[in-house]
Amino acid sequence: MNLEQFKNAAGVSSELAARWFPYIDKAMSAFNIIQPVDQAMFIAQMGHESTGYSRVVESFNYSPEGLTNTFKKHRITPECAAKIGRTATHPANQQAIANQIYGGAWGRENLGNTEPGDGWKYRGRGLPQITGRRNYKRCGEALGLDLINYPELLEIDEYAAMSAAWFYSSSGCLNYSGNVARITRIINGGENGLKDRQSRFEKALGVLVK
Repeated sequence: MNLEQFKNAAGVSSELAARWFPYIDKAMSAFNIIQPVDQAMFIAQMGHESTGYSRVVESFNYSPEGLTNTFKKHRITPECAAKIGRTATHPANQQAIANQIYGGAWGRENLGNTEPGDGWKYRGRGLPQITGRRNYKRCGEALGLDLINYPELLEIDEYAAMSAAWFYSSSGCLNYSGNVARITRIINGGENGLKDRQSRFEKALGVLVK
């Protein structure tokens, strides 16, 4: 795969292609994402996760309605959502939102967030949005980075791409080549954005598989 193929497969601008291609290419090689169908899926899935390779840090700019619709009541109550969500009279308190939805019993069990503030400190970063103390630790060990003390390293393009390839490979996505729904469930935990992921995959596949 060359730069022009990546640009067309990812559906990004020349500027974004030049920014990301060297790191994506290196990361895929490092984690054995080498078959064209797997590269197409990886590019598509990470394109969706990062809003077209434009974002490497999770946003919490939710309205109260967005919070209650996205997260279950045991993670945030309507009263709490109204207090910290974005309204006409105040911006979203993004740090408080992250600590609320990624904290408590749910955060401890699912993300290994054990300390106050872990929700914000270990919010989604990198192309696949690595989230939670436990996942930062695992990712850091795999990449040789101290992500527990320096979680912001995943905002650097090289490590954002490496974290994506590590996550994709270590999560077993390579076992389901071409299966958009199955790989989406591995990455997302459900099928959020499935239509967009499918569309991105078909676009990338058309470029990389002749």
